[in-house]
Amino acid sequence: MWGPPVVNSSPMHPLHDIEIPADIAAFVPAVIEIPRGSHLKYEVDKPTGLLRLDRVLYSAVFYPANYGFIPRTHADDGDPLDILVLMQEPVEPLTIVRARALGGLRMSDDKGGDDKIIAVCIDDPAYDSYTSLQQLPPHIMKELDRFFRDYKILEDKRVDIEDFYGLEKALEIMAASRAAYERGEWK
Repeated sequence: MWGPPVVNSSPMHPLHDIEIPADIAAFVPAVIEIPRGSHLKYEVDKPTGLLRLDRVLYSAVFYPANYGFIPRTHADDGDPLDILVLMQEPVEPLTIVRARALGGLRMSDDKGGDDKIIAVCIDDPAYDSYTSLQQLPPHIMKELDRFFRDYKILEDKRVDIEDFYGLEKALEIMAASRAAYERGEWK
């Protein structure tokens, strides 16, 4: 006997409902908000889980990698931990990509400290063999650095960029942001 359709009363939320593996060094799921090459700054709306347009970038730059966040994390800026996923192709917003961290970049802006984990897509054969930032072509590193120095400049917002850091520190930051989420600091 058929009844009325079953409606899921609690749809999946990209910030809270995606499992994180125990071994975050192997890979983490990255929810992509912004495809590589975009001038649009999308963010997942925390209350609804829907994607919203935050702004069109003011500067004549574009995102140099697929950009998003690691679910079930809480970073210093009050948002989930940011991640840039290097791969051959741009991916659609809200795509989950398996990403392996290589290191990161610390910056600060009007919201305070803001780490950006730099990772590669483990399902992209052109990038899956990279295991450290030092292995990346120097030009990629220059593009990442330059993007974060320039992308808010025409908004008259201050951005301070620190040096890139390696895998060990990236894993520490990822673990700390996971612990902050588990303690409920995101609420």
